[in-house]
Amino acid sequence: QVQLVESGGGLVQAGGSLRLSCTASGSIFSINKMGWYRQAPGQQREWVAFAFGSSSGYTDAVKGRFTISRDNAKNTVYLQMNSLKPEDTGVYYCNTFPGRLAWGQGTQVTVSL
Repeated sequence: QVQLVESGGGLVQAGGSLRLSCTASGSIFSINKMGWYRQAPGQQREWVAFAFGSSSGYTDAVKGRFTISRDNAKNTVYLQMNSLKPEDTGVYYCNTFPGRLAWGQGTQVTVSL
């Protein structure tokens, strides 16, 4: 079973950037779709972005600001987040798309005004 470890979160001012990483304990080479998700306080977890081969998709709220990428050789998925807004605050997770693996602990992203 692949285990996922997210990192790279932190506290940033609005307009700033963060790069999240998700490293898998096993190979993700065979996993077609990997995604990033987030859960804001008091909200359900929602998908943010997915990568499928050379294609990617984003929820409307982050289009043009976030970029997902993956490095199969490093078993790592990244999420570059630019022009961050307070509403991007939450715990960010990676998983398959849709999520089928056990969820990791996530990484906290806090965007202040």
